Amino acid sequence: MSGKLVNVGFGNFISSNRIISVVHPESAPIKRIVQDAKDRGCLIDVTQGRKTRSVIIMDSHHVILAPVQPETVSQRLMNKEELVEG
Repeated sequence: MSGKLVNVGFGNFISSNRIISVVHPESAPIKRIVQDAKDRGCLIDVTQGRKTRSVIIMDSHHVILAPVQPETVSQRLMNKEELVEG
């Protein structure tokens, strides 16, 4: 795997070059995307029981529920110190 890994909370990392979008989970269209991913078996929940604060949509059609704000993920993507060589 080439590219960088970004921390999305609780020591969980995802490939930064596979991210399509990072969004807030409150809107109805995003809730439908999450439910569809759950039905397809493509939902990954890394919240460890905490509140879902962001939904990360990957180019593989996987949807990741993360406990950190979208702004935090964005900052970590821009901050090279937060990225890990993959």
